[in-house]
Amino acid sequence: MTTGKFPEQFRIGTDIGGTFTDIVFSGSKGTVLTKKILSTPEDYSRAIAQGVDEVLKKEGIEPAAVTEVVHGTTIVTNTCIELTGAKVGLITTAGFRDILEIARGRMPELYNLAWNKPTPMVPRFLRFEVEERIGKRGEILRELNEKQVEDAVDMLAAEGVEAVAICFFNSPLNASHEVRAEEIVRKRAPHLYVCISTKIRPMLKEYERTSETVVNAYVMPVVTTYLKSLKASLSKIGVNTPLYVMQSSGGMISAEEASEVPVEIVECGPAAGVVGAAHLSQQQNIKDIITLDLGGTTTKASVVESGRYTRSAEYEVGAGIHRASRLHKGKGYVLRIPSIDIAEIGAGGGSIVWMDKGGLMNVGPRSAGASPGPICYNKGGEDPTLTDSYVILGYMNPGYLLSGDFVLNAEKARNLYEQKVACPLRRELADAAYGAYEIANSNIRRAITSVSSERGRDPRKFSLFVFGGAGALHGAAVARSIGMKEVIIAPLAGIFSAYGLLCADIQRNYVKAYDSLFEASALAGINHAFGEMVGSALRAANEYGHPASSIKVGKYADLRYQRQQSEITMAMPADDLQERQLKSLYEDFHREYETAFGFRLSNVAIEVVNLRVSTTIAIAKPATSGFGKTDAKIAKKNGVTRQAFFGPAYGTMQVPVAGLDDITTKSQKGPMLIDTYDSTIVVPPASQIKRSASGNLTITLQ
Repeated sequence: MTTGKFPEQFRIGTDIGGTFTDIVFSGSKGTVLTKKILSTPEDYSRAIAQGVDEVLKKEGIEPAAVTEVVHGTTIVTNTCIELTGAKVGLITTAGFRDILEIARGRMPELYNLAWNKPTPMVPRFLRFEVEERIGKRGEILRELNEKQVEDAVDMLAAEGVEAVAICFFNSPLNASHEVRAEEIVRKRAPHLYVCISTKIRPMLKEYERTSETVVNAYVMPVVTTYLKSLKASLSKIGVNTPLYVMQSSGGMISAEEASEVPVEIVECGPAAGVVGAAHLSQQQNIKDIITLDLGGTTTKASVVESGRYTRSAEYEVGAGIHRASRLHKGKGYVLRIPSIDIAEIGAGGGSIVWMDKGGLMNVGPRSAGASPGPICYNKGGEDPTLTDSYVILGYMNPGYLLSGDFVLNAEKARNLYEQKVACPLRRELADAAYGAYEIANSNIRRAITSVSSERGRDPRKFSLFVFGGAGALHGAAVARSIGMKEVIIAPLAGIFSAYGLLCADIQRNYVKAYDSLFEASALAGINHAFGEMVGSALRAANEYGHPASSIKVGKYADLRYQRQQSEITMAMPADDLQERQLKSLYEDFHREYETAFGFRLSNVAIEVVNLRVSTTIAIAKPATSGFGKTDAKIAKKNGVTRQAFFGPAYGTMQVPVAGLDDITTKSQKGPMLIDTYDSTIVVPPASQIKRSASGNLTITLQ
């Protein structure tokens, strides 16, 4: 049932950022409604419910008209970075107690003698060994000592742990011991959360599997509590509808599944923007883009080529710069979770501008967040931030943010910025603010080059596709510094990740360890294993209530040269593998391996390490047109200008101010400032801007 202006049904995308929570309503008849509200760190679900309720009431939409809520959150990432997760105990095979400290034995910073490995999430006194042993073919060499498991559970419960991780040697080849240990934990300590490795990621390599299981246990209580709170908050305003959560891989799963395997949603927020960008690039025939998502706390970058984003089979959470890279391992906690290849750094509108002991200016990674926020928010913050720099530089209009509902205190920002930054530097206020802006641009370039240059791609051959509340403030300057020629401002740029959530399909990924040569004699066994996995995956997909014909199945295998450690995930034929297909599959593997590592070993046998199956249920995508209307409160008035500082080369200039409706398909020269509902688009000198037929704004740099 619907009333009011929009007699249609709605899907809702909600994305939580460090500063703002973004909400997008997508109607079944093409209506798009948006809301941006300050995040509530003490209970993030409160801001979501408040924002959704305000839109429902303002537009006269009945809660029953909401058919689905899709959610993105950084709760897993933040918990791992801040080490605020649950108290976890580990039960493992005798001899593997110290595997979390041993890790991989490699240093990401070879000549940094002060570098330390990440602190294990389970201290040594909470790690217990039990006797058991599974052989390399899955045979039981030593039965599980159940008495030792019982004793370990009792001692962990006495120590007050909240969750227990169980990881036994070779268990992906035979999960019986882990399953029995889980039963013992649930019987003797039913109040504890419990995770076993064969339900998280049943793949070989003991350190990686232990790390994944421990991280899952570490964040499970936090995520479960949060998602229950979110569902309760939505229920209070009458929204009783399925809740889905974005995965790091770009698909979405139910909230219940996310609570069981929270490591799947580590990068769900950043992934949403890339999914939305890929969808738009396909719809609008934009070939190759680098996405730049610049929010209040972090900057995220990724690559989309011909409408497709790339995935990495491994990720490290908790590192200083988050990125899935074979060249930079050891800084964080390993997760072999399929994830969109995203680089993330601590640089955003809320990043604090601070002076180090040597008197040099730094920007981030610490952020003022939503509370107390930047100085100009006038909510108690006294640390200068990038947002304060934007106000001082004249880029942001203090009276127009969020359609004028959020007025900034520019005078307070200038006074404290002068006192804490400009005076110590002995610089003019505008020079100091522009210096912070340039330092931030330099940090942002790191994220872009880590997904382009470090992957063998020339960023100058890509367009920069920017979104996020601060993306359009930096996009042109960052692109110019790299040598890129074109910047595309996404529709609904300030809340684009929430839009991207609605572009995702329902997707589940399954993996199974499988040790075999990839040759004709092994095909029968591989096909049988694939058949069992596909059957299980289809049964799980059917629970979503969609017709079987809408379920798409993908089959993949992790292949490597025999006795090597680096695998390549290769797509497999939809039907059973045939011997006649091996030659072309071998050649595909050699080519992919050479692209990734720079060489091939054509005379070395290829072996299978893991089998993978994915199921995808396509969901109707939101409208891609009708964006870019200027809010009535910020519409352009003829002759309106604003003073803005563009660095020492141009100084302070009187710059025309426009609204989105003022940008047409005819190129207009910069400098120009375009005020939008949730951000400002900075069009610098020596550039032009125009509107594309699809509604995007494109800045061309000269």
